[in-house]
Amino acid sequence: MISEKTIEKAFHHFTLELEVPFHLRGIFFDMDGVLYNSMPYHAQSWIQTFSEFKLRLPEFEPYMNEGSTALFTVQQMFKKYLHREATSEECEQIRQRKHEVMAAMPPSEIFPAMKGLLEEIHQQKIHCWVVTGSAQESLINRLVEEFNGILRRDQMITAHDVIQGKPHPEPYLKAMQRSGFMKHQALVIENAPLGVRSAKAAGLFTIAVNTGPIHRDVLLHAGADLVFGNIDELKGSWSVILKLLSKK
Repeated sequence: MISEKTIEKAFHHFTLELEVPFHLRGIFFDMDGVLYNSMPYHAQSWIQTFSEFKLRLPEFEPYMNEGSTALFTVQQMFKKYLHREATSEECEQIRQRKHEVMAAMPPSEIFPAMKGLLEEIHQQKIHCWVVTGSAQESLINRLVEEFNGILRRDQMITAHDVIQGKPHPEPYLKAMQRSGFMKHQALVIENAPLGVRSAKAAGLFTIAVNTGPIHRDVLLHAGADLVFGNIDELKGSWSVILKLLSKK
């Protein structure tokens, strides 16, 4: 469990750069690996798809590219492992095949602790938004129903809404634009290095929850202000986080 002193230090460091006091009004949540335990299926889908195209990925690699668009992932993997650019035809073929493989996977489950946390946050009159690099309409549509109206479709930024996905700041900048929240009024909950980089590039306080197999130092190196080992740990510290924020 992260100590209260560590949390306070992280907030203090962040607020030093603000010109106005911090007042939390909204939280931007990533979807895969934060709301849904969907990343194991995404990882399997990417590994299988790339293997069909004669490119074998290590097991951790999909988690390093989590949160990005499919196009970005394909381009990065070709550069890293094949040392060349992927053609537009290859990108589209792999993108389509990955979606086919993913569609055949079992439905992803909600993280129980995260559902409880969102219910608590909603009761505290804090707005919940979703900022995801996903284009999976099936998962996106489930959010509204499974989170009991806490999450609304008009409060989601998806792959359909941006030109440049994570790690570019556009997804979170667009969330700020649509919500009206500024960097002294919102924070981000992410689980992936590219998502953390995107949020920090947008100037937002970013909490990382390590729900995958990557080392926590990867998330810290990406710029996360705080890294929790799992969602239960984050939920257990939420009252402390809220108390410290109210002091700012």
